[in-house]
Amino acid sequence: MASENHRPKLAILAGVVAIVFGAATLFSGGAVVLIDGPARAAAGNYIPFVVWFNFLAGFFYIIAGIGLLLWKKWAVHLSALIALSTILVFALLGIYIVQGNAYEMRTVAAMVLRSTIWSIIALYSWKAWKAA
Repeated sequence: MASENHRPKLAILAGVVAIVFGAATLFSGGAVVLIDGPARAAAGNYIPFVVWFNFLAGFFYIIAGIGLLLWKKWAVHLSALIALSTILVFALLGIYIVQGNAYEMRTVAAMVLRSTIWSIIALYSWKAWKAA
């Protein structure tokens, strides 16, 4: 079983990536959902439930990143929860699209990126925790 005192070096990278990604997510998502301005107009056919999910998830990205930097077990679990919930929202986006609703291809690309990044962080941190 892993120790909180034995942090792998890549946990620092995972934590920094999570924090930076979270800050960027809060900035970009917040500009669309909170401010009726140029960012919202530029977003085109954005899907509110996806943007709201991503915006709110940004807070959890930062929390998970801090936990990974401190190498806390709860951060490993939070990373897995973020990955799974992102994949679930991505699946809901797919259903939304199949129903013929308007969307932006960049939303699909962003969800691929988010799902990939969080799956990698979650899998890495889980394996590192078990190995440490």
